[in-house]
Amino acid sequence: MNVLELAKQYRDYTVGLRREFHSNPEPALEEFETIKRIERELKSIGIPYEIVGETGIVATIQGNKEGKKVALRGDIDALEVDDLKDVPYKSKNPGLCHACGHDGHTAMLITAGRILYENIDKLNGTVLLIFQPAEESISGAKKMLAEKNFLEDVDSILGIHLVSPLETGKIGYTYGASMSSADSFVINLQGRGGHGSSPHDTIDPLVAACSLVTDAQHIISREVPPNEFGVLTFGIVQAGSRHNIIPDSALVEGTIRTYNNEIRNTIKASLERVAKSISDAHRTHMKITFPTQTSPVVNTKEHIDLARKTMEKLVGREYVVELPPSSGSEDFSYFLEKAPGLYLQVGAGNKEKGIIYPHHHPKFDIDEDALPTGAALYAQYAIDFINEF
Repeated sequence: MNVLELAKQYRDYTVGLRREFHSNPEPALEEFETIKRIERELKSIGIPYEIVGETGIVATIQGNKEGKKVALRGDIDALEVDDLKDVPYKSKNPGLCHACGHDGHTAMLITAGRILYENIDKLNGTVLLIFQPAEESISGAKKMLAEKNFLEDVDSILGIHLVSPLETGKIGYTYGASMSSADSFVINLQGRGGHGSSPHDTIDPLVAACSLVTDAQHIISREVPPNEFGVLTFGIVQAGSRHNIIPDSALVEGTIRTYNNEIRNTIKASLERVAKSISDAHRTHMKITFPTQTSPVVNTKEHIDLARKTMEKLVGREYVVELPPSSGSEDFSYFLEKAPGLYLQVGAGNKEKGIIYPHHHPKFDIDEDALPTGAALYAQYAIDFINEF
């Protein structure tokens, strides 16, 4: 069975699905019409499924023998971004756009499911198809797993992302950490407001916030080893309403990113310590929270070793490339906490076709010639892992 040739035969089918999803994007946790469309397709193929986490789907393809179990994950949500492309499949929903390729992931996973189901007699194990909502809000994977741990006996889980910086035809892999953790933080500094002419009668939270942003910079340079990756970014500092009024409170928000959970915990603890010290020094009351948190995406070495053989089988060794870890984040990490697995990148950029815009850009698009490669990679990895690993 030549899986890539089968995927190429289904190219128009996959492209049609992708364009349909692209034209009808839905935001995180509101993917109701999207899952209805996925349901119709799974029913037409004959693949049983269940709804998990309200807008998530787990479908099951049971092979002709008991054996290993592989899970394949595709994310389905769109971004709250205007679609500024001039294409026939432009978003019909103002302010929403599949500007990250999830429409392609969904279409590829459906096609992979079709290929696997039509060749079920060659499958000596079980494959789960996971259509995950709310990746962009880092909440979908966690919500699905909170309702049901469908990964309890899974031997490997594969996530794929279409990426425009990598040209079409290539597939990328990374040993170890593939993507960074992402922890947002919110720091509230409560002071005592008053008139700017009488600062001695106030407790100024704005000065404390400024000191915090400045003084916390040493955390990365002095508390993170030079050979480790760490980012501490302050994105919001809000306080005050008028030039001659000292505000009552100040808000500071930002993000922490690392490839290592130990370093991640160090930075979080250090930020909390520095924030408290500065708050105490300025006589304010400090509260820090971490509203969204996700671990690094760390690939299992043995599964990457097998995937390299799978990728070379599909596209040839010269088109399989090792990539550095990304400082972006993915809640696929929640799935990797339940089952070993890997996260791979499928090239979807093409300068000649004008596919040059980065992810989350309002003109982001993918080269649709990448879709058969992604669908084949899903299916071939499942077959190889079940039958050969």
